[in-house]
Amino acid sequence: MEEKTLPIVGISCGDPNGIGIEIILKSLLDKRVLEFFTPVVFSNNNVISDQIKALDLDVQFNKINLNQKPLSGKINVVNCWEENFKTEFGKPSEKSGELSYLSLEATTNALINSKIDVMVTAPINKNNIQNKNFKYPGHTDYLAKKLKGESLMFMVNEELRVGLLTDHIPIKEIASSISLEKISNKIKIMEQSLQIDFGVQKPKIAVLSVNPHVGDGGVIGKEDDLILIPALLEISNKGSLLFGPFSADSFFGSKTHEKYDAILAIYHDQGLIPFKTLSFGEGVNFTAGLSKIRTSPDHGTGYDIAGKNLANSNSFKNAIFCAIEIFKKRKLHDKINENPLLSSKTKTIRK
Repeated sequence: MEEKTLPIVGISCGDPNGIGIEIILKSLLDKRVLEFFTPVVFSNNNVISDQIKALDLDVQFNKINLNQKPLSGKINVVNCWEENFKTEFGKPSEKSGELSYLSLEATTNALINSKIDVMVTAPINKNNIQNKNFKYPGHTDYLAKKLKGESLMFMVNEELRVGLLTDHIPIKEIASSISLEKISNKIKIMEQSLQIDFGVQKPKIAVLSVNPHVGDGGVIGKEDDLILIPALLEISNKGSLLFGPFSADSFFGSKTHEKYDAILAIYHDQGLIPFKTLSFGEGVNFTAGLSKIRTSPDHGTGYDIAGKNLANSNSFKNAIFCAIEIFKKRKLHDKINENPLLSSKTKTIRK
């Protein structure tokens, strides 16, 4: 009988002075989860050991190098640095930022080189991770550059999916960043992701307005009338099921979001405030649109609770299983779309 091959999940540790390693370890605490995937944590075995002791967790792991095959049924740890590092819970530092980058870089390279199947990232500090190789506002833009694709920040849970037209940019730059091309590209990414990654054959997508009350006929801004509405009409004419724009202030409170497969928000807080209000601690940040799969929890470094054994690992655990589910759906999609003519001929010959 053919041995079942488990997906290999590469995990970056985030800022080691935050809650990243804690939520990773807690997600892997129940050994039964290792029946579904093989984890490879990119960090440092001494730091992992120190935090296991500090948090009083019953966890064992297996140290490997990048060229070794990870052991299934075990938590595998790859050292991304060899120098000694003393964890200072709750204290972001230049050094902890440097190490979070080394972990992210190693995990990303492993993903690019197919050493791992999917990537799950623990939270980074967007300030202390900055260096000559990382000049990005977050994971999403970094991965889009490394994987040479156009990405969509897609916040998902079992009942709600919210994508962002613009993500980590200042409020004052939002209006000038909106264009027919950007709207068309982001909707295309969202539509394809819903079809391939989530199995929604003909997705219905709601779009939120740029300005309050959809601009009130131009009284509160003209971007909706001049850019957004014409763009949605043009894209809809090509077959996409788009609805809106909807005024964001009442859209979620009235439960209108429940009628749609996904929502495209215009800017970061417009989409993430309602998403996190409805699903905080359970949601997943998925970078859609790229050739490789990356997910993360829906929260940050949690410096205020770091080292206190208070961090909830549900969002991180959901991020792992979301990545695995998308991986399986993409494999199924590829199989279904293998050369159909060749498959048909093969079946005919066999008959």
